Amino acid sequence: MNKKVGIVIALVAFAAAILTLLMLRQNPEPVIMPLTESWEKAVPFQEIPDGLVSLSAESCGSCHQQHYEEWKTSTHAHAWTDMQYQAELKKESSPYMCINCHIPLENQQEYIVDGLIDGDVYKPSRRKNERWDMKLQQEGITCVACHLRGDAIVGTMGSEKAPHRTVKDPKFLSESLCISCHNAVATITPEVTCNFETGDEWKHGGYASEKNCISCHMEEVQRPIFPGYEEWKSHYHSFPGSGIPKVAGETPGMLKGLEFYPGEMKRRYAPGEPVEYSLDVKNEYAGHRVPTGDPERFILINFTLTDENGKLVKKDVERIGEKWQWHPVAKKLGDNNLDPKEERSYNGGFEKLKKGKYTLNIEVTKHRMDEKTAHYNKLTDAYPLFISIYEKSYSFEVRD
Repeated sequence: MNKKVGIVIALVAFAAAILTLLMLRQNPEPVIMPLTESWEKAVPFQEIPDGLVSLSAESCGSCHQQHYEEWKTSTHAHAWTDMQYQAELKKESSPYMCINCHIPLENQQEYIVDGLIDGDVYKPSRRKNERWDMKLQQEGITCVACHLRGDAIVGTMGSEKAPHRTVKDPKFLSESLCISCHNAVATITPEVTCNFETGDEWKHGGYASEKNCISCHMEEVQRPIFPGYEEWKSHYHSFPGSGIPKVAGETPGMLKGLEFYPGEMKRRYAPGEPVEYSLDVKNEYAGHRVPTGDPERFILINFTLTDENGKLVKKDVERIGEKWQWHPVAKKLGDNNLDPKEERSYNGGFEKLKKGKYTLNIEVTKHRMDEKTAHYNKLTDAYPLFISIYEKSYSFEVRD
């Protein structure tokens, strides 16, 4: 080889090496940061235990018929298909880990996330899940999400008569399992925050020594675990809560958290006499604050006065709930949720009413979100936003 040609080749190779180093410095290899928080990861893949043919709730329901029918009415069954959740999931600001509470098992997730590229929650390092079960995904918080670990069905009692292997572990199925999802508190980015504090509210609310999540949301009942089996201690699996249905026409179970104590009103008032009303509201039963969970939930207390022709005279509205700023930074602006056992009095009145007959209607409504938020999320009338939880009417007249 010509000496000059060799020198040129060497110089070109050297220049290429320098250029490569410069490019690597400008575009270094991404660093995959491991997942460290429990809510960042799904429950590892679960195999079908011996004795079972499927992990679906429907399959479980072939034996555990009552449990399955109860679960179908629960919000757990809608955890993945819920219209609000799906709307949030489609937003660019929605980080990947939100799915880990709504479909907890790797079996339910189309992709497996192994880490975060350069620690960025919007850049998960993920791979296709070759064993993804789409039907199981649609079931959301399904039977096996709570009851299957390893190669056995976990229960609070255990049984040697079951066709599948069972493990007795009441501690695993205690409130600690509930709180693993219902106490997600973390700032993901300045614009995105998880603020589900029900577990903390229960721990510090005065009821922790008396009852837990299961005491109220999974009432104890004596019944056969499946038809033909002896009766023993079981729990209802409808997980009643707010009572606001996920689909129009449904009637999910509702737990009574608040108690209402209306004041007395006269049947007749003199002209010019103030007409006063009162309503005491107490968080009598809930072991957590009310409302709880999603910070967009709120309660309205509506005092509506109409005349004898049904014409609106005056309306007063009181609100219980949190107020948030979501953009440009997520920040709580206020919070007047009712603590466990807290009682609050709402009072008002009407002055200078004309002579005539009147009706005062008091209605308390529980809301999932306001209409502005529902419109922003493109939710339709098929997605109920509120229910009425208390109503009382007073009729009176103003005359000499």
